[in-house]
Amino acid sequence: MLEIRNLVCCYGKVTALKGISLKVPANKLVVLVGANGAGKSTTLRAISGIVPASRGQIFFNGEEITGLAASRILARGIAHCPEGRRVFGQMTVLENLEMGCYLRTDAKGIADDIDRILGLFPRLAERRKQIAGTLSGGEQQMLAIGRAMMSRPKLIMFDEPSLGLAPNIVEQTFNIIKGIRESGTTVLMVEQNAFAALDMCDYAYLLEAGTMALEGPGERLINDPHVREAYLGAGMHA
Repeated sequence: MLEIRNLVCCYGKVTALKGISLKVPANKLVVLVGANGAGKSTTLRAISGIVPASRGQIFFNGEEITGLAASRILARGIAHCPEGRRVFGQMTVLENLEMGCYLRTDAKGIADDIDRILGLFPRLAERRKQIAGTLSGGEQQMLAIGRAMMSRPKLIMFDEPSLGLAPNIVEQTFNIIKGIRESGTTVLMVEQNAFAALDMCDYAYLLEAGTMALEGPGERLINDPHVREAYLGAGMHA
């Protein structure tokens, strides 16, 4: 569904991505793991059109999307759930969900999707008129996921969905993401909790300093000595 070929991205004179390539098959959950500053978030931002590609190509469903405006990439069916949740803090829960579908015009479908998402997240249903900035971190993460789902994406990208959340909320968030994938939406996820990410994914890529260091099924990377030592803790067992 998604393919990146030799992607290079720069911030001024700093090269954040040094010619990476990856593939995300339809209906799969693919994760990007690696240390801070490895280029994981830059990869997602390049796909969604926020960061321009200096070189390389990005294809979605066989069509090149390199250089398209972010709104056109969203319209093609790629949603981006950013790091740090980034909800609209001064808007209500309901208004945030409505912002997720601003490109849509099907009023009944929008209403049905809002009902579906509020059914999926009962906490949000209870707080539908509450200002989003007053929600807890876990509730804001649920809202960010729900907002991304409102565009009915074919591919949804999550950037550090567990960041700053309590352990029980992290587990709940990962279960929601697995459910999204099981419902037929393709998922590409950046996650620093490498063990949990590799345990739940179909395929994984390890980014190191802007280059692809390793790739393979999650199970294989969990058992790779280099990955275990660098990212999982030497004594951790799968």
